[in-house]
Amino acid sequence: MEKRRLGRTGHKSTVVSFGSYSIGKLNKEIADKTIDMCLGYGVNHIDIAPGYANAMERIAPWMPKIRKKMFLGSKTPMRNRDQAWENIEDIMRRMNVDSFDLFQLHSVIDLDTLDQVTASDGALQALIEMRDQGLTKWIGITGHGPTVPKTHLEALERFDFDTVMFPVNVAMYGNLEYRRDAQELIQMCHTKDVGI
Repeated sequence: MEKRRLGRTGHKSTVVSFGSYSIGKLNKEIADKTIDMCLGYGVNHIDIAPGYANAMERIAPWMPKIRKKMFLGSKTPMRNRDQAWENIEDIMRRMNVDSFDLFQLHSVIDLDTLDQVTASDGALQALIEMRDQGLTKWIGITGHGPTVPKTHLEALERFDFDTVMFPVNVAMYGNLEYRRDAQELIQMCHTKDVGI
């Protein structure tokens, strides 16, 4: 499978990553078949979050076998530092891992949310502490919806995120303002070597 460099992380991520939301509601047998199929195709990047039903419990038993060859990204939807730390510790326990390659602020969709997570007691502080403690190598930000590219442009002005995750598709690109903002965000990411 084709791989592309994920910005400054240097990781050569497969162009199809394993967005584990899909297995969160599957039974263990079908989830195991799905995970095995992804591995068989060479997928080397997992994206997981605590809100993905039982996805963590489905993937956790695979971690001892695949962790060293898999780029593992997770995210927290919490907005302040203390809640984010509780969430991070829960994710680590549920995933049976002691570190991540990438940890992201999840669903930062507007400036009000960005203000919350980047405040002095915001969730970003927990991710910085994670990185300082060696619990993650990289810090990212994610979001969905029509205001996300503009919000992430501002986020990159406030903090030197290593990655951004946002939708680029035909439906969203039908909105000319979204397309303009997304193209500006993509250009900024290329300039700063931020993974997309």
